Amino acid sequence: MLVSQTEYSPVQTKLTKQQTLLTIEPTLFQNVYFCFQVTEDKSVKWSEKQKIVYTAPTPPGTKKDTSLPFPPSYSPEFVESSWYQWWEKEGFFNPEQHERLPHAVDQTFSLCIPPPNVTGTLHLGHALTVAVEDALVRWRRMQGYRVLWVPGCDHAGIATQTVVERRLLRDQGKRRRDLSREEFLQEVWKWKNEKGEEIYQQLRSLGASLDWSRACFTMDPRFSSAVTEAFVRLCDSGLIYRSEGLVNWSCALESAISDIEVDSQELSGQTLLSVPGYDNKVEFGTMLSFAYSIDGHDGEVVVSTTRPETMLGDVAVAVHPDDPRYQAVHGKRCRHPFTNRLLPIITDPVVDMELGTGAVKVTPAHDYADFLLSKRHSLPRLTVIRGDGTMAPPCGQWLEGVKRFDARELVVDALVEKNLFRGKESHAMTLPVCSRSGDIIEPLLKKQWFVRCDEMAKKAVQAVDDGQLEITPLFYTKTWKTWLSNVSDWCISRQIWWGHQIPAYQVELPNCTDTEEERWVWGRSEDEARQRASVKYGVQPEVLTLTRDPDVLDTWFSSALFPFAMLGWPQLTTDLQRYYPNSILETGSDLIFFWVAKMVMLCTELTGQLPFKQVLFHPMVRDKHGRKMSKSLGNVIDPLDVIHGVSLEEKVMEGNLDPRERLVAMEAQRKDFPKGIPQCGTDALRLALCSHKIQGEDISLSVSQVLSCRHFCNKMWQTLRFTLGPISIENLGSTTPLSSMDRWICSRLYSTVLQCEQAFEAYELHTVTSALYSFWVHSLCDVYMECVKPVLVQQDDASARQVASSVLYHCVSVSLALLSPIMPFITEELWQRLRPFRPGAASQTSLCLQPYPCSSQLAHWHFPEEEGAFVLIQDVIRMARSLRAQCGMTKEKPTMWAVCSPSQVQVLLQFESAVLTLSRISCLHIYCPNGAGDLHSAPPPEGSLIAVVDHTCQLHLHIQVCIN
Repeated sequence: MLVSQTEYSPVQTKLTKQQTLLTIEPTLFQNVYFCFQVTEDKSVKWSEKQKIVYTAPTPPGTKKDTSLPFPPSYSPEFVESSWYQWWEKEGFFNPEQHERLPHAVDQTFSLCIPPPNVTGTLHLGHALTVAVEDALVRWRRMQGYRVLWVPGCDHAGIATQTVVERRLLRDQGKRRRDLSREEFLQEVWKWKNEKGEEIYQQLRSLGASLDWSRACFTMDPRFSSAVTEAFVRLCDSGLIYRSEGLVNWSCALESAISDIEVDSQELSGQTLLSVPGYDNKVEFGTMLSFAYSIDGHDGEVVVSTTRPETMLGDVAVAVHPDDPRYQAVHGKRCRHPFTNRLLPIITDPVVDMELGTGAVKVTPAHDYADFLLSKRHSLPRLTVIRGDGTMAPPCGQWLEGVKRFDARELVVDALVEKNLFRGKESHAMTLPVCSRSGDIIEPLLKKQWFVRCDEMAKKAVQAVDDGQLEITPLFYTKTWKTWLSNVSDWCISRQIWWGHQIPAYQVELPNCTDTEEERWVWGRSEDEARQRASVKYGVQPEVLTLTRDPDVLDTWFSSALFPFAMLGWPQLTTDLQRYYPNSILETGSDLIFFWVAKMVMLCTELTGQLPFKQVLFHPMVRDKHGRKMSKSLGNVIDPLDVIHGVSLEEKVMEGNLDPRERLVAMEAQRKDFPKGIPQCGTDALRLALCSHKIQGEDISLSVSQVLSCRHFCNKMWQTLRFTLGPISIENLGSTTPLSSMDRWICSRLYSTVLQCEQAFEAYELHTVTSALYSFWVHSLCDVYMECVKPVLVQQDDASARQVASSVLYHCVSVSLALLSPIMPFITEELWQRLRPFRPGAASQTSLCLQPYPCSSQLAHWHFPEEEGAFVLIQDVIRMARSLRAQCGMTKEKPTMWAVCSPSQVQVLLQFESAVLTLSRISCLHIYCPNGAGDLHSAPPPEGSLIAVVDHTCQLHLHIQVCIN
């Protein structure tokens, strides 16, 4: 490409190579790298010698001017600038624009994005979610559907509170308890207002076509009122109750936590681990045995445990009824060596005779299995560890106030002193760890609010069995049924301040004989709760004293209401009537229990309808080695780094990493990205993610895969530059393919459209990307464009040139529309540059609102005979090139012979020009030994090199030609 320096005037840029001034108009290009050098005639030659960045910012929300000169190479920074702001300002993502679409249909497509945590930053799991959901949303929007995709953000109770507490301690030297609840919540809102929009900007950078006018935060007043309404209704129906139950307890946070916030750490045996609040590492992965003396008997029962500090809370010893070792002690009692309590020896078939000694200590207040055992045998439950992780008064003065793992050592020492210790051995175990604090989870007995799940779970299973709820991939159906068939009641109380405070009140009334669980009322406000209490106890409201529960609801409780709360429930809004139930839920398979099942249960119970008709699960994104991405491995990849590029130093310095994690990250990133991560762009990342089978196994994603998709973007860029060369409005006539090659490429386009249609309907985006990549690269670029180059430059056949130009234009135009849902930025950029050649094109239209190509409208381009016949031609071309390569022919165009069947003769004659052009041969002699030889050439000369195309076709290249 040659650009005269006299073409531009306002700004001069000095080139270091020849110290020659080049003048460039600054408004020509935006954020694009131009590579060039000055030639002897003082024109500009594009090269790889120098890189200079030119920027000419488009005012936010203004449509980019694509009438300016076409940059010579693809730059994601240039292409992806300005378009999103224009889309958003024009309201292209709002469902209201549906009424203005000429191709609008009376169909609705609605869904919500799985709300990311307000504390978080995007990871590749988010990027996959956005890539898949946005592709489906854009596809339906182009089909003319009324589309609503609601953005949202979760308040992330524990995670947010933890972040703000750390900030308070760092900046002000204060802890949460140093402030009142109201003061602390003001600090949280202050932090949220500063940082809360970051996650939304990151979603925009991924091209997510969300309706931002309906953005929903789970602590917004409207959403909070929906949470309160849900709690009250579920309490009224008896599905929420208050009771004492065993919960996952984080002593560091002093709160119950959800199952999803518990990480399972597998230990192969004896292991020393760091625990928050302890100076020295604590030993785990050992099984200790000690003896209980049998009261009134000389014998003893030896029990085994991994948690000897809990033996102060033992209330029984359990053995299997069929275990012959303990037949004689059934019904007897053991004496506790420290508290002198008597512990009954009970029998239960749940006891594993092969584990340890076959006798187990029963500690109902600190073990889930023992808690269930206590229910069956009516055993007491004795709590010996407090919420802060210290030992409780029932342990005795010698242990009271001692931290639990320090108490472990004291208990073992005391057992040794009493000659009751029987040994210790290494033991493989699973250790529950709090993902928020790193603390070891302690099962504790607490009075909490629970959701009764059994009946709702049955309905959720039935919905799948009856086909009302479709789960994709199908194999998750079994997981769904298994989990919901064994579901336990859900603890929804959290002992923190940030979140939805439980709208329940404890009633204080003189001479009230109700139990603690019975003295609770609830209401949408304190006044309503007071009125309820007044009715319940038959007294005047003013004599009642109400104390609100200080706990907040589990974050997953509010998230489970998202499909309808985001639409204005409990008010009967227009949005709720039009967009609920949602059409689909797309999310990670790791949320099947923690979020999806809870949505189905609560939404169905509260609205009488399923929240969505389909659930599409995608797998986990792993690194290129197949490992889960984690800080401990240092292999976490920020999608924004892939989009914009990042140096190795910048990569390891970003994020909230401690010094040890930063060192691990440096080593890991140096191995995988020694030069950092190159700039790949949003389109390349989305294409790479959608190229994986999302309905299969976990995805192992490498940056090199994304980089290859960036190369595809450059292929698209160069294709359009070539296409725009011969095109003018005048020569875009009727697209009626004349030649065999025209008919073949049009038929390939039809087949590609059909593939995309079927794959989108089945949510198989990898099939869409594969079909489009194959068409663009292997059919359009490698074959058709190479074949029509001679046609486009010849002057004697204007009709063929016009048809070829028109066919090329329509192939590129349709392909851009097909790719638009997956690669929105580059397709918009290229389509806008192509659009002026379309007669009657509107200036303010966007590709994202154009009709998605439909196979039924392209049926006249289906030529199955040519498409089928060209398979032979491609094989012939491949073997011809192989023969030329064997002879080292790079520039020569030799003569070849084809020996084939009569039917193959006709195909070769039909596509002869394509064979000559693409094989780079000067002449092809066709010989048919079975009946058509008299019409064509003589047999190939003896001693030729032979390449076998198939069982009836061979190519021959005379060996003398090779020697010459």
